[in-house]
Amino acid sequence: MNTIVKWFFSVMCVGLLATGASAAQQKTTQYTLGPGDVVRITVYNNPDLTTEAQIAGNGTITFPLIGAIKIGGLSATAAQAKIAHSLQRGNFIPNAQVNLLVTQYRSQQVAVLGAVSKPGNYPITRPTTVTDLLAEAGGIRPDGAEIVTVTRHDADGKVVRDHIDVNGVLTSGQGAGDEKLSAGDIIYVPTAPVFYIYGQVQKPGAYPLKANITVREALAISGGLTVRGTENGIRIDHRGPDGKVSTEEAPLSAVLHANDVVHVPESWF
Repeated sequence: MNTIVKWFFSVMCVGLLATGASAAQQKTTQYTLGPGDVVRITVYNNPDLTTEAQIAGNGTITFPLIGAIKIGGLSATAAQAKIAHSLQRGNFIPNAQVNLLVTQYRSQQVAVLGAVSKPGNYPITRPTTVTDLLAEAGGIRPDGAEIVTVTRHDADGKVVRDHIDVNGVLTSGQGAGDEKLSAGDIIYVPTAPVFYIYGQVQKPGAYPLKANITVREALAISGGLTVRGTENGIRIDHRGPDGKVSTEEAPLSAVLHANDVVHVPESWF
């Protein structure tokens, strides 16, 4: 994986750890509550009213004295105000001071799958982009590809797949192409394509396939020729779209494709 991409995600991960409790509180206030979320509600000077509840499918919870109250679709701040108003309107607690904290984010999540350090479901607690979520998932693994797929549903319910060049986003300096995410989106990071090189090279084996890599570059990546190796007569096994493998002699300028096998021959002189 590109060095810039690795550096970015290491910085982002450190930043996420450094945000602390204040960031958690900020998330709660900005987050839109929904079914499945678990909230903890306290009322100043009334510890007996402390309630932890899961928001039902219709957006309601049951709160002491008030009964069923709908808070789904509201921010935490708006939900606090609504509960306080209900307590005051019912003459239960004048000037009620209510605090609501989301303890489990479940209603708005994005799945991050594939070659990341910590795959799983992540809550959308604020305006969030693809690189934000990749950083939260620990970054792309060394064997991960730099082009990731975002799967979502459009306004008509049709499945849409977008391909994001993470390295291009980070090197642009403008965040161009770094898509905003919505609940239910899926980010998939595939394993990076590879090529294989065998024969008279110092370090034969499989290597990540970078864009437009040539046979000459492949030789350098694999440590160069052995004392018996030669650049003459190098062959490439290439599997076509029909699954058939063709073998052809290749110049040093030939560009490699995913899963190509490079054979470096032994010199006879």
